[in-house]
Amino acid sequence: MAGIDLAATSPRTTLDVVGRSPASRRRLSRAALYVALGVIAVVMVVPFVWMVLTSLKTPADIAASPPTFLPTEWAWGNYADALAAAPFLTYARNSLIIAVSHTTINLVVASMAGYALARLRFRGSELVFLGFVAALMIPTYTKIIPEFLIVRFMPLFGGNDILGQGGTGWLDTWWALIVPGAVTPFAVFLFRQFYLDLPVELEEAARLDGVSELGIWARIMTPLVKPAFITVALLTFESSWNNFLWPLLVTRTDSMRVIQVGLSVFRTENDTQWAFLMAGTTLATLPMVALFLLGQKYFVRGFANAGIK
Repeated sequence: MAGIDLAATSPRTTLDVVGRSPASRRRLSRAALYVALGVIAVVMVVPFVWMVLTSLKTPADIAASPPTFLPTEWAWGNYADALAAAPFLTYARNSLIIAVSHTTINLVVASMAGYALARLRFRGSELVFLGFVAALMIPTYTKIIPEFLIVRFMPLFGGNDILGQGGTGWLDTWWALIVPGAVTPFAVFLFRQFYLDLPVELEEAARLDGVSELGIWARIMTPLVKPAFITVALLTFESSWNNFLWPLLVTRTDSMRVIQVGLSVFRTENDTQWAFLMAGTTLATLPMVALFLLGQKYFVRGFANAGIK
């Protein structure tokens, strides 16, 4: 018995075939993941940092070759000069009104549509849902001309007759800025996926208690899908706030312009005022950054839980 090699008979529970323990391999994998995420984060943040630093540079610093990362002289007055160059407070007010209106309408209408498609059974419901899915595949820019023609020839608005002739329709009005695009197919799809996950016993118990279908949607089901509401609200507000092409097409006066269109005053055919343009862009970006920081937990959870059934 004295010749028994204890080391040879003990089970190999500490090291694996490559010489590292499972715990060590997990730590290495996690470290590699953190390094990769750190690199991606830096790549995403650098353009924003460059934008802020450029907004604080003098024209001489911007024209310097090779370019400098930090300003040699911090020109904080660029922000005041940018705000004075155009009625940006009016532009920001208009953008805020449009974004809040789009967000409110999209949350109410899309959540009701998503609830109906998920919880109510009616003839053609699957066909209607497939229609929303098909609408997700239509590129945005292919809809610009049809939407513009609808707005331009809207009957009985802007001096138009019953046939939509003789006037300007909805052009340069709040109707043109708010109604088109107020409800998105993606929001309907996302709400439907969340409402599908809720147990059917909740609505059955509510119906036995005499609650109406509208009451079930508003009081029973909707409070349980808060991540979906935060996700849709953030996406809708961001899309509306950053919209440029549509407001540019349907507005003519400064009183109806939005902030993204207003930034174009710093770009001309012969010159671009980079410091003012970056200052205005920084101010236009701040509301979206603040909203994302406030709702990021629900935003990530909303996408993580939106499974396809």
